[in-house]
Amino acid sequence: MLKYFKATTNYTLTHHFAQNPYPTIVLALLPKMFRQPPPLDSRSSCFVGSLDHQFISQSMETISLKAVVDKKSNRVAFVESDEFFVDILFSFLTMPTGTIIHLLSSLSPKNGIGCMNNLYKSVENTDFMYFRTEACKDMLLLPHNAAAAYCKSLKLKIDDFDALRFFCCESPSCTSSGFKLWSHYKNLYCRCGLPMNRIVNLSCKAPSNSGSDARNRGVFVKGLTRFVVSDNFQVIPASTSAIISILTKLGVMDTNTIEERTFDIGVTEVLKLLKCSLVSKTPLTEVLLAREEVPELRNEDSLQRISLTHEILEHHSERNGETSVRLVVCKSKKVVCYAEASKDFVDLLFSFLTIPLGYLMNEMHGGLSKGCISHLYSSVTDLDAKKYLKSNDIKEILLNPKIAPGSGYKNQPLGVKEAAVDNQQYYYNSSSQELAIKTEIEPKMVSAFAPAFAPARTFPISITMDPKSPYKKNTSGGGFLLDPAMFTVSDDLVVTPISPFSGLSLLEKFKISFNDIYVCEVQVGKEEASRTNYFLHSLISHYIQL
Repeated sequence: MLKYFKATTNYTLTHHFAQNPYPTIVLALLPKMFRQPPPLDSRSSCFVGSLDHQFISQSMETISLKAVVDKKSNRVAFVESDEFFVDILFSFLTMPTGTIIHLLSSLSPKNGIGCMNNLYKSVENTDFMYFRTEACKDMLLLPHNAAAAYCKSLKLKIDDFDALRFFCCESPSCTSSGFKLWSHYKNLYCRCGLPMNRIVNLSCKAPSNSGSDARNRGVFVKGLTRFVVSDNFQVIPASTSAIISILTKLGVMDTNTIEERTFDIGVTEVLKLLKCSLVSKTPLTEVLLAREEVPELRNEDSLQRISLTHEILEHHSERNGETSVRLVVCKSKKVVCYAEASKDFVDLLFSFLTIPLGYLMNEMHGGLSKGCISHLYSSVTDLDAKKYLKSNDIKEILLNPKIAPGSGYKNQPLGVKEAAVDNQQYYYNSSSQELAIKTEIEPKMVSAFAPAFAPARTFPISITMDPKSPYKKNTSGGGFLLDPAMFTVSDDLVVTPISPFSGLSLLEKFKISFNDIYVCEVQVGKEEASRTNYFLHSLISHYIQL
């Protein structure tokens, strides 16, 4: 079921390999994507660091948390929370990998986040001409969250993507015509040839009982629910037995060694919790108590080099994959120096920036050697959806999140599902340039929301421009990159346009002579894609270093 496109464009990829039983080129690149994080700022104030990126909300709103601290070990045992904080924690699972990298890079001091950061920066530095559209680059650097319509209601919004904002053709006549193309991305081109850069906002009617019934609060979890969140991000419905269980596991036998403290957290602290959850077993302690030392991933932990040499050299001729990969191999060291790979394989690498964290956890079956984000995922799994979550659909969104509409492409080997485009009926108000859901407009207000040039007419927003569509077209299925193009991808995933000397430079870097290399060609297809869960495990396990 999982296939690659036919190879049409070549790329050069570099990687060292050591020992690993999994015969796949995909597996070779993930273990080193994330390494060597500098420590977090350790000032005593709860509000640590500064945020200066457009993605981060400038709101000064905070959430108050009551924490129980073990005075002897100077560790947060647990925090008591309502639905607001738990909703924020659960939203981590819906975030695309690229969004996480983007948000965390905005923390001060600026932190390197390993090889995955290099891949992100490579997309950022690649000229637009290599992409099918300008939107292709934007959707990798600022990937949309398929659950953005939910996340917009979080009390602390760390991702300011506006799910209610669309772009349409700059020509008003197109809005009243049969085209009616809309997009979440700008700089696409309408069928008439004009850019689709005119902003149109969706005006949503607030629920009539919002604010009057506390049970309707919450985004993912029900209002009026209370939870206990342990230091390792286990979210448990509040109860005496839950509290005693957590304390006894920490060796706390009575109340003499614990104290209650209150912390006010904002967007900065939430981002630091997200970052710590990927590499630390004690994120609440690291952030709330602002420890001077934060666990770092050591090189020997994060590099776990993967060797494909045996499988590549022994079995490559037997494979019937669809994407050709040319390997430059060092004979004496029996390692792959670098490879020339097709466009489709690079599309696969870039597509990891669009995949939600929850999907990765689902593929890994909750397994994780570093961090404690797996505990958060398991907590959602264990929660009674009928009792504590808004619905079973919400549970599915958290446990198996989809990528945003338009982010997928045909035969994407990971098999991740793409969220469907909303097909509700809308009215368009030409004077206010707003969309309104048909069912939310009172009959007497129809004339106000319908455009003057088309009274009482509706149109579906499902006629949405594919962000990867070429000029004046609205076709779907393609990847992010254009044919033909060649790139060099270094050992630490720095991607640059290839030059005649790129291969020579890499051989010189590795101190390998010409007579010590040979070239072989392998195929990457279903077999390799089926092993992607190991690839994802490596990605998360050796993710971001603080």
